[in-house]
Amino acid sequence: MIGIDLISIKRVEKFYNRFGENALLRFLNEDEIILAKSSESMAGLWAAKEAAAKALGTGIGKECSFHDIMIKKSPKGAPELSFKEDVKNRFKIEKTSLSISHDGGFAVAAVMIKTA
Repeated sequence: MIGIDLISIKRVEKFYNRFGENALLRFLNEDEIILAKSSESMAGLWAAKEAAAKALGTGIGKECSFHDIMIKKSPKGAPELSFKEDVKNRFKIEKTSLSISHDGGFAVAAVMIKTA
């Protein structure tokens, strides 16, 4: 399954400027907040979670929330994606792949999920 998301970096900047640290807590866990070093990286993390939920065929909502999806960096600095155990089991997720990029005022993320 494949999901992709595109978001305006300015949109995320406005969200952060309005709500501060609480904005980040709405879609990131504490370990992920460390990765949000700039507006570009915040937007990339948002897009990654949206793309992951789209790859599951649900979008962000009751079946899969922002906090059901976790993003970290590999030892080489590549983004890695995982899900809470109950979501992983419900959707039979075996393997994930994530790519994030930003340019021209936008962040984009693509997710591939292999299921059983």
